[in-house]
Amino acid sequence: MNSEHSLVYLWGMKKVLITDGVHPLLAEGLQSMGFHCDYHPQITLAEVRQIVGQYDGLIINSKITVDVPLLEAGKKLRFVGRLGSGMEIIDQPAARERGVAVLNSPEGNRNAVAEHALGMLLALNNKLLVADREVRANVWRREQNRGREIMGSTVGLIGFGHTGSSFAQKLVGMGVRILAYDKYKTNYTANFPQVEPVSLASLCQNADIISLHLPLTVETRQWIDADFLSGCKQGAILLNTSRGPIVKTADLVQALKDGQLGGACLDVFENERPATFDASENALYDSLHRLPNVILSPHVAGWTAESKRRLASVLLEKIADVLKQGKST
Repeated sequence: MNSEHSLVYLWGMKKVLITDGVHPLLAEGLQSMGFHCDYHPQITLAEVRQIVGQYDGLIINSKITVDVPLLEAGKKLRFVGRLGSGMEIIDQPAARERGVAVLNSPEGNRNAVAEHALGMLLALNNKLLVADREVRANVWRREQNRGREIMGSTVGLIGFGHTGSSFAQKLVGMGVRILAYDKYKTNYTANFPQVEPVSLASLCQNADIISLHLPLTVETRQWIDADFLSGCKQGAILLNTSRGPIVKTADLVQALKDGQLGGACLDVFENERPATFDASENALYDSLHRLPNVILSPHVAGWTAESKRRLASVLLEKIADVLKQGKST
């Protein structure tokens, strides 16, 4: 009996609900394991709660919050698969109490995030967006669009997990000094001789460029505030491709206006639903959008054609491992 057939034998015909756009590889792989897949990429959280009781597995991205009410409704759930890395939308202790395996796939888009971060940084330093708009308007300003190289700069990475280490790999060979700080890891630069582990204070004082690679937790929410930014090297550039609520937007805007920060590259934001902005948020984000020394993108750093397939492949392998073990992890 091959491994696929053995999984069918153990599980019978079970059901998985897929709540977001995924590469076809994921559904095909689950079906080969004996699962019936219901694919509803437009489904809402309220609708998931109504029907989740039918399912043995749940695949989510960012719009579905797996909290106690959902877990209570999903009595048959054996696993929840998160496309990507962020686990703040899943109540992991509650899932463990119910024997539900929680899986994610940060390995699938770490390269995409690292490439995007580097692209944003180079675009900012070389004024590419401004220059592009001007050339399209037949405005030819060479001196005003003189760029700055990152060679010779010091880059500080806060968080050295999947994306932090992947970004470090991109920087190696670019002539920069790379510093790293990770509160919860030890010996994390063992395979990266070009990266110097340092204290947070040392990183902030010395880094010309600071890149955030952190999960959103109670500890990190609005951690990057006025106090933090005042301890950074004046004129530093801040990159955030991790989670928006880690940065207090109002304090970031003020630091950019005051010159404490020289620029920012942001793929993530405290509120990523412009339609829900209240008056104060509209004013705040309008101020951010008007700043000339920022580059912004709509939470797409990990959103490439290649990462879509890779996320599905990684998650599929982890689900298969859980099923083979016959228990939650």
